[in-house]
Amino acid sequence: MKKHRLCLLGATGFVGRHLVTHLARQGHDMRVLTRRREQHRDLLVFPTLELIQTDVHYVSDLTAYFKGCDAVINVVGTLHGGRSPQKSMEAVHVEVPRKVIEAARFNGITRMLHMSALNAQPDGPSEYLRTKGRGEELVHASGKEGMRVTSFRPSVIFGPGDQFFNRFARLLALSPVLPLACPDARFAPVFVGDVADAFVRSLDEKNTFGQRYDLCGPRSYTLRELVKYAARTAGLKRLVLGLGDKASRAQARVLELAPGKPFTRDNYLSMQVDSVCRSNGLQSLGITATGIDAVVPRYLGENDKAAYFSGLRGLAGRG
Repeated sequence: MKKHRLCLLGATGFVGRHLVTHLARQGHDMRVLTRRREQHRDLLVFPTLELIQTDVHYVSDLTAYFKGCDAVINVVGTLHGGRSPQKSMEAVHVEVPRKVIEAARFNGITRMLHMSALNAQPDGPSEYLRTKGRGEELVHASGKEGMRVTSFRPSVIFGPGDQFFNRFARLLALSPVLPLACPDARFAPVFVGDVADAFVRSLDEKNTFGQRYDLCGPRSYTLRELVKYAARTAGLKRLVLGLGDKASRAQARVLELAPGKPFTRDNYLSMQVDSVCRSNGLQSLGITATGIDAVVPRYLGENDKAAYFSGLRGLAGRG
């Protein structure tokens, strides 16, 4: 496999950290851009990784740090957005990709891997799906001018450190009854390791240029089924009380005001469309989808950061 010099945006998040691990195994040189370098110094266990503090919202900064790279990977995303203009979904999902394309062109970079979302459409039901859709369309439109783009559209992603099964396990631990909005919404959870593998396998594969891959696990579940699974796996006997549509909307209005925004009206709107694949891109890329039973029981409820960092050091050859 050809060794690359890559610039990554969003690589300090959940998916990004797993992606960095996979890329490190292949020996790629990586330049990771982050707003808070000191908070992510654990990534420096990888000898081929350069961690740079900068603001990805500035084209001038991107242009400077893309210099010398031959590909760029964008996994920047936000589920809820923020109050400041730079943290809005429009800024994160549309403007950042636009600036990435501009900086890449300036540096003669013609390869880009981009994280989108399943059901992302410019006319989608939620702001999250609409902005993800506009960003995806924008980067693929650059293909007309020579940019070789591959985008990935995953369902909900699970794995060590996720904010799906871990979050529900924490909520279930607080009360014997969990009122659950949109209990019949369907998902096909995809393992973060498979998502990272899809990025790595696509990097040099010409057949992936211009393609958009929906990524799903081997089977689909209702949200109610997944929450009950989390309870069983965490060893908790809990009543999961499915809410109707009006109650689900009401819960969203209340919880979007809570710290961390555990559930918002925009989340509710996203969940009106089933997050399942008609055609699974993992299969197209030669990847066997990993089921939740193979992974979730090994980490659910695990909060040992020392063990996590030890695992990173081992993968980097410093164990």
